[in-house]
Amino acid sequence: MAPAATGWALRDDALAPAYRRSGAWSGRTIAQDAWELAAARPEQIVAIAGDEHVSVGTVVADAEALAVSLTRLGLKPGDTISYILPNWLEALPINLAAARLGLVINPIVPIYRAAELRHMLRDCRTKALFITERVRSLPIAEIVSGLRAELPELRHVVHVRTDGALQLKDLIAQGRDGTAPAAAVSSEAVKLVMYTSGTTGPAKGVLHSHDSTARVMAMGVANWGLPAPPTLLIATPIGHITGYLWGLEAPFRIGARVVLLDRWDPAEAVRLIDRHAVEVTTGAAPFLRDTVDAAIAAGSRLPSLKRFGCGGAAVSPRLVRDAQTTFAQATAFRIYGSTEAPNITQGYADPAALDLAAETDGRPVDYEVRIIDGAGRDVPRGGEGEIIARGPALCRGYTDPAANAATFDADGFCHTGDLGRITPEGALVITGRLKDLIIRGGENLSPKEIEDALASHPLIREAAVVGKPHPRLGEVVCACIVPAGDHLPTLSDLAAHLDRAGLARQKVPEDMLIVADMPRTASGKIRKDELRRLLAERGDQP
Repeated sequence: MAPAATGWALRDDALAPAYRRSGAWSGRTIAQDAWELAAARPEQIVAIAGDEHVSVGTVVADAEALAVSLTRLGLKPGDTISYILPNWLEALPINLAAARLGLVINPIVPIYRAAELRHMLRDCRTKALFITERVRSLPIAEIVSGLRAELPELRHVVHVRTDGALQLKDLIAQGRDGTAPAAAVSSEAVKLVMYTSGTTGPAKGVLHSHDSTARVMAMGVANWGLPAPPTLLIATPIGHITGYLWGLEAPFRIGARVVLLDRWDPAEAVRLIDRHAVEVTTGAAPFLRDTVDAAIAAGSRLPSLKRFGCGGAAVSPRLVRDAQTTFAQATAFRIYGSTEAPNITQGYADPAALDLAAETDGRPVDYEVRIIDGAGRDVPRGGEGEIIARGPALCRGYTDPAANAATFDADGFCHTGDLGRITPEGALVITGRLKDLIIRGGENLSPKEIEDALASHPLIREAAVVGKPHPRLGEVVCACIVPAGDHLPTLSDLAAHLDRAGLARQKVPEDMLIVADMPRTASGKIRKDELRRLLAERGDQP
């Protein structure tokens, strides 16, 4: 493990010299790109929120002033600053100021309460925290105030759009009279720590460099056929890897213009896409479902939209096909990745590849992907096994060295914990999670196949499958259902539907849990641990 200036031990990457030689690692920080863009085209609009349009010159000037004030507060290269904010324009200069000074930025989705925030802020040793008073029903300022005594390394709490002893607007104003000190920042240095929205155990801090994050966007441009420069709608939270990269970094890395939506509202998303001629957006399955429904309700086919990349949660083939028939020209497609390994696949953006876009999770691009069995051996092509991957966009490791040892092997592959297979066309299909396997009477059942089949039932809006304890079989299949309307499906309905789909009888649900909506992580993944808890609390036996 290589020590970083932050004190975290980075994973060894034997392919690093090859990434440097090939240019897969650009060798440039985002601060270099942003300041150069501001010098060349200061009036270029990079972000829109509501009626406010901001130029790259304005963002960079604010970031420079903020960097001056952060230096005066005692922040130095390698220190971590965090933010807990909605998708607001203020996050742009905060992120750039951190890069300018060689600080590590820690975005946090504004959904967490005291226990999660205590863990994250302690783990990454946050020195300065940018917050607002409240996001929807979450009293962020109150929670942070209650934690201060337990966070001795947290020196400064900076308030955004709210009153407080230290305010972002004042720091920017006070720093106008100076120039931030020159910082020799390596593009391979840790610049981002982001906590995974895991379904079990405390969240893990994932470390990325300037090089690894830049590579994600470069591959998106190369493989999605994006216009230059593209206009993107950013509805995914900027505390999530997708929202952060495409919302805060893409304006300066690829010259994108981003439209920020600070609270998910499908009708507003449709209005923004039409108003600003948005060409690209991404999001988890609920975002795509809601956008399709809202577009139909508004009578718009979203003629400007060209690409909708959908990942972060299981995406049914039916949903992708619905999007293709609803949108005038947009290609919706499934993509696969994680905070550790963003965009392992790029999806099928070609409208002629609709079947592959709907029925697979895309082709691996810029990653070497292997499918292995429990002994670490490659399975025959088409066989199911654990997905492992390595590539230039892979993270530099975790804040916890034990997590590095558990996740990355000696050859630099990230063991994702996801199950999948490779199709004859070379596409990746996610079949489930290692820990999500249902073992019924000694038979391993993967939930994904059952969920995809259930998703096509007309009475079902969304379905997730979990194992339910059984005294004889060990586990049986339980279907957790969000109904499509007032008429609820029965177990008999589900059995008949899966029988018509050709699934084995062992895969037919033997219990059903009706929920109004699926519990989700910050990235939109269904929390199956929470569904199992709800099932256990119900207390009945099969």
